[in-house]
Parts: sequence; C-alpha cells; structure tokens
Amino acid sequence: MGIRWFGIVNHVIVWYLYMTVSNGDEFNEFIFECQIIINIYVFFHGVVMTSIKAIGPLDGRYARLTEDLADIFSEYGLIRHRVQVEIQWLKFVIKDLELAGDLEINLDAVDAIADNFGVQDAETVKSIEKTTNHDVKAVEYFIKHQLDAAGLGAIREWVHFACTSEDINNTAYALMLKKGRDLAADLVNQCIGEMEKKARAYQSIPMMSRTHGQPATPTTMGKEFVNFAWRLGQENTILEQKPIQAKINGATGNYNAHLFVFPDIDWIAASQRFISSCLGLTPILFTTQISPNPALSFLLHSLVRAAAVFIDFNRDMWGYISLGYFRQRVTEGETGSSTMPHKVNPIDFENSEGNMGLAISLMEHLAVKLQKSRFQRDLSDSTVLRSLGSAFAYFSIGVKNTMKGLSKLDLDETVIRKDLDNNPELLAEPFQTAMRVFGEENPYERLKALTRGRKIDKKALDAFVDSLEKVPPEFKARMRSLTPATYVGLAEKLVQQYFDR
Repeated sequence: MGIRWFGIVNHVIVWYLYMTVSNGDEFNEFIFECQIIINIYVFFHGVVMTSIKAIGPLDGRYARLTEDLADIFSEYGLIRHRVQVEIQWLKFVIKDLELAGDLEINLDAVDAIADNFGVQDAETVKSIEKTTNHDVKAVEYFIKHQLDAAGLGAIREWVHFACTSEDINNTAYALMLKKGRDLAADLVNQCIGEMEKKARAYQSIPMMSRTHGQPATPTTMGKEFVNFAWRLGQENTILEQKPIQAKINGATGNYNAHLFVFPDIDWIAASQRFISSCLGLTPILFTTQISPNPALSFLLHSLVRAAAVFIDFNRDMWGYISLGYFRQRVTEGETGSSTMPHKVNPIDFENSEGNMGLAISLMEHLAVKLQKSRFQRDLSDSTVLRSLGSAFAYFSIGVKNTMKGLSKLDLDETVIRKDLDNNPELLAEPFQTAMRVFGEENPYERLKALTRGRKIDKKALDAFVDSLEKVPPEFKARMRSLTPATYVGLAEKLVQQYFDR
C-alpha cells in the first residue's frame, strides 16, 4: 500500500476517534494503536525522502547546521510547545485556582501528555487539523482524547478554559524564542571565545592598518580581534538579560470570559502568576488579543546588530586573507575552483556573510511586522511568525561558518612585517605631531609635501628629521629609532585590559 493510501486510512481513523466518545473502549484503543503504527510508517517513509528534495537550504543543504533548532522551531516544535502551554494552563486551573472542585486528579498522568509528546503525536495533531482547519483547536482535541484515554475525561472541558488561540500561541512562541535566544547567545559566546584565542595569540603582532583601504597608523592583529569580540559581547549581554514576555488574557486582552464565570478571582494576578511561575516568562498585561511582541522585537534587533558585526568581521577576514596576512589550511581532497587548481578560497567567511544578510532581512521584517495588528486582531502575524525559526537558522549558520573559517587560519608574520617595512611614510603622523609640540612651522604641510602619494624610504625620513630646527636632539633620536612596527600605541595594553576586565 502506498504512503498516500496510508495517509487516507490515517485520516479516517482520526475522524472516527475524535467524532466518538472514548472512555477506554477496547476497540477504540485498538484503533488508536493502529493509528500510531501508521504514523510511524509514514514518518520513517518520509525520512527516506532525503533533504535533496527540500525547497529551501535550511532543510536541505544546511540541515546538519540547523538540526539543533528543529525541535524548537519546526511544526513539531510549535505543536509541542502549544501542548506544553495547554497542559500547564489545565493544571493551573485545576490545582492552583481549584476551579474543578473536589475532583481527585492524577496530575502525573496529565503531565505525561506533554512530557511524552513525540513526533507521532504531532502527526496525529496535524491529522486532526485536516478536519478542524484550526491548528490550536486540533491541539485541544488531541489533549482531550489523551485525557479520555487516561481515564481523566472528567476534566476534559477544562482544557483551553477561557483561552483564545492567541493565548496559547504567544506563550508557545515565547518559550520557543527563549530557547532560540539561548542557543544563539551560546553560539555567539563560542565565537567570541575563538576570537579571544586569536587576540591573545596575536596581542603583540604589529600590523599596518588600512583606512579607506590605504596604508594607515599601525595596530596589532590581536587588538583588531578584540574590537570584534567586545562588540559581540555587548549584544550578547542584551540577549542574555532581556526578559521574554507573554500574555494570557482572553479574546481582546480584558479577561472578559474569565470574569463572567468567576467574578471573585483576581484574574490579573492569576495570569501574572501563571506566566511567571508556570512558564518562567515575564507577564505583559496591556494587549489586545495578540501580544505587541516588545521582547521579540527587542531581541531580534539585537541579533540584527550582532549579525552586522559578523558581516563586518567576515569582510575583514576576507580582506586579510586576500592580502596574505592569513594562510588557510588545506583539507585533503577539497577543491577551491573548478578550473583553477591553485585556489584556496575564503568560502566560510563568504558563506557566513551571505547567511547573515538573510538573517538580518528576516529579523528586521519580523521585528517591525510583529508589532502591528489591525484593531484587536488580524491574522497576518501568524504566517510571519512561522519564519522565526528561519531567522535563527540563518543566523546560526552564519556564526558556525565564521567559526569554521577561523579554525582554518594561520598568521603569516612575514607578509605582515613586509607591509610595515615597505611603508615608512606611516610615521608622518607621529612626526608632524611632535613638530607641533616643539613649535616647528607648518608641520602637517611639510610632511604632506614629503609623503602624500609618494613612496619614501627610511633614509629620506631620517634626512627630514635631521633638517628640523626646534626639535631637541634627544627627541630626534627617538624619531629616528621609531619604526612602523614599533608605532602601535597602546594596542597591546588595550588587549590586556580587555582580558583583565
């Protein structure tokens, strides 16, 4: 029997199960077991259809780089988090608020519905959705059937009590966002660690800077790595400290149904307690049917800035490789070009740059779009939110490829030193500054005439120093002993200060 027919049989079974009342009937239990077997078959048959046919690269070419996000942001991940929220709310209503009265409830059995939720269960929910055409209602019906099967049918109508679907969705996405944020922050921290290793190793290695792409005042390679590590650290501090917000307050944010049936309960306090204690999130009270998503927008904008730093870093690494400052380790069997055998291309930094650009585009749209809704609710946010995982995936691919690129680099000090030795005109900056201090006339203009657009050598620079009339002899000696390689200011000390902080 083909997979299509298994799917049809599965839908018929789902229709039967959820259009009848199940209270442990043996035949119903047998049918339910058949359904599980069919779902397992369908799932593993689907796995055989490898990612080679995936439309997008996240589930295709880059699937191995995004698998840690799949359980969070996939359709399965979304359904699982919805089930988790529904179960937590059900327990809160029954246990904390005691709305079900004196019923003896096996809470372990209720917890098991969420704790044991797997891919096959998600497939069952999707099958229910074929009938309901409503994804959250399908979750509600799934949970009710699980309660019936566990002999807990007495509390089935407390599932989804006084909730709108958005109460479940915004809390589920908040839990997903929190996990995605933590993974992203951990990845960034790993990359910062790799940058810091380079910064320590190259703390004292002088190098010629380039401003506007032209030779400029020297720095050290370690200081340049510290610059990027510090910038990323600033964004990671924001990511790690920002609370994730959520709401559970009914169809238009005013607890209307809640208050109507239980007017004596402080529903504002109750919802805050549920959000903070049961879900580990921060309550937000002032909403319509949907959350205005301030925390989501805040975090995404922080990730946008982090992605921009990564792009800046990738381009600099690309440039240093092009200049020969870094060599890339060769992997046996790899090909750099289909026609030029000699090439070792900086593909990891290029790949990261491209994926970070995609992450920025998605995150900027999500951050702005998800703060808007017509009147008290429209559905345009729902389809957009489903791309939240894609934004995190592109960002994740970008960070991982930056780290991969870093792992291949070896510094070529000979090339770096040669650039410094070939550009003694870099000393025009300190020399004209010293001339100002000692009262020499037109210091900037005189050095401009000597060096601008011209290559000079050490001999010409020493002759210029000898011609100075007001600079003391002992300071002239300092000027003659200065080289581009020793003119690095406090670069080394700044690197040390970064690590000492």
